[in-house]
Amino acid sequence: MKTRPKTIRTAERIIQTVEVTEGAGVTVYRSIGTPALRNLDPFLMLDHFGSDDPDAYIAGFPDHPHRGFNTFTYMLDGHMQHQDSMGNKGDLNSGGAQWMKAGSGVIHSEMPQQTEGVMSGFQLWINLPANAKMSEPNYQEYSSAAFPIVQEKDSQVKVLLGDYKGTKGPIEDPYTSVSYFDVELNSDAGFAYAIEKDLTSFIYLFEGEAEIEGKTIPLHSFVILSKGDEVKITAGDNGARFILVTGQPIGEPIAQYGPFVMNTQEEIHQAMADYRDGKLVQQKAAMIGS
Repeated sequence: MKTRPKTIRTAERIIQTVEVTEGAGVTVYRSIGTPALRNLDPFLMLDHFGSDDPDAYIAGFPDHPHRGFNTFTYMLDGHMQHQDSMGNKGDLNSGGAQWMKAGSGVIHSEMPQQTEGVMSGFQLWINLPANAKMSEPNYQEYSSAAFPIVQEKDSQVKVLLGDYKGTKGPIEDPYTSVSYFDVELNSDAGFAYAIEKDLTSFIYLFEGEAEIEGKTIPLHSFVILSKGDEVKITAGDNGARFILVTGQPIGEPIAQYGPFVMNTQEEIHQAMADYRDGKLVQQKAAMIGS
């Protein structure tokens, strides 16, 4: 029997970010969740925030609701405090990350705890299947030291979610099997990673230069990868740093109104009514991490 040759994932689509004002006036750079890309099943939104000007981030993200999906926040630089209406509190410092399952409902805030220096990072929204949208909310929050780093000859891979060559991150997603890696490449270094054929995958380049199968990737670009067995990425003269994310599509209808993501408009109307009537939060969220 002949072995089927590997197919290589290419840069199917390159999307430039859109500046969006969120929270109390913080500018974020959005790729998923824009008119150009409403969603990328199972992903609903990707924001990249970053500034060394305190006036651009100090107002933070005061109390706001969520229902029906997960959020994953990864701090590259800075110090942000999370707090919610149920009494949970946590701190995200440089290199740390938080996975929050909003489930049936969470009202929370994310507020900077610094008045100078760089604050930067990513927030990714991941959909929940219909049978989990009204499940109990919870958190997984970890400091930078909890995330393993795989050091290779010309690359460094920080494993936040999923499994990279047998090294697993501490956060698990039982619904969409998300993998999330922070990859740093030396000058002109190559990187290859096998991806299951049916998974959605993308990269976001936030430092340096890179090329995928002959296509140059501009800095601060979001790249949807085509279907295939493997992705190969080559860094430019100044090296490269990017996040590589994969996830299992859910394949269900998406109804979204701001921070509420359900399957039908009726469910959206119910979420809005619950929030208005103070019934959004049904359970106290459990919190784990280190």
